[in-house]
Amino acid sequence: MTTGAGASASRLLLPGLDEAGRDRLEALSTPALWLPGEFVFREGEPARRCWLLRRGRVSLSTSVPGRGDVVIETLAAGDVLGWSWLRPPRVWDFGAVAADTTEAWEVDAVALRDAAEADPAFGYAVSQALSAVLLDRLQATRARLLDLYANPGGSP
Repeated sequence: MTTGAGASASRLLLPGLDEAGRDRLEALSTPALWLPGEFVFREGEPARRCWLLRRGRVSLSTSVPGRGDVVIETLAAGDVLGWSWLRPPRVWDFGAVAADTTEAWEVDAVALRDAAEADPAFGYAVSQALSAVLLDRLQATRARLLDLYANPGGSP
């Protein structure tokens, strides 16, 4: 992965976060780039970052005994990658690999938690924005599961 300094190349967007909140989040972020096949993180490693995907795709996988790594979801531009930093033990529940050349904003989770604790209004705004994205992901997963179980012989 390559990173660069500053966050001015393209505007960081997190739905539901106001302009001041985005500016503050950008100050905690750096651009990141992964090439196809490059690991973003591995299951079980410490979770210290999250990413807001700008371009490309990242495949999330989990290790299944006897089958190896199995892709469970593919994320694309506009998605947030990496939720495991939110709760102890702060290790990745899944692995992530770039499926395409992928650009993202990398957010230092420790710095974000510190900023949220220092400024509760900012912390609340970020938590509301991230919660909305997480709930959208949960609903999309629910819809895929309903489709899968409604059509057990077909592909979702």
